[in-house]
Amino acid sequence: MAAKYTHTRAAPSPRYRRLLEQYQLMHLQGDTRQGIPPENTFPGQSLPKEAPRIKELIKQTAARTILDYGAGKGQQYWPRQVRDENEGIEYADIRSYWGVAQIRCYDPAYTPFTQLPSGTFDGVVCTDVLEHCPEEDIPWILDELFGFADKFVYANVACFPARKVLPSGGNAHCTIRPVKWWDEQLARAARAKPA
Repeated sequence: MAAKYTHTRAAPSPRYRRLLEQYQLMHLQGDTRQGIPPENTFPGQSLPKEAPRIKELIKQTAARTILDYGAGKGQQYWPRQVRDENEGIEYADIRSYWGVAQIRCYDPAYTPFTQLPSGTFDGVVCTDVLEHCPEEDIPWILDELFGFADKFVYANVACFPARKVLPSGGNAHCTIRPVKWWDEQLARAARAKPA
């Protein structure tokens, strides 16, 4: 049985809604405070350094479908050589490197990817996303992540302030908590997932 929370996907916190508007604006206008153009604002650059760890989970679980939850602009999946140092092989892109059949991108702030997926995926990856979400919304967001996953969830969370500043002036990382806190949140969501 899912836990009951004050906020949900259908009724997120007012802060979540305000932040979502800020991220939508940044996707359209870029980071005007730092002079970063829209095409380079939240392009998906945090995923490639996590790709080898994700590949290992894909191998261990024989995953074929992946959901990137909070994919930004999804540029991490554009054709770009990826070298597997262990295999000594160059791949044309991340999908080929991972050896999966499908990667679905979801990002509530970027118009091409705003449609919430239906169904489940073998794996869900979420890199450089959760720290951008209000703390009061983290429980339902994590439950949603685990609800989409059949085999694994891979989350990478920054526990420090961002370099980016929102148009409102706030730091882009709005939930800065220690690793232990995030471990507890993820463990709770994993336990709450129906078997």
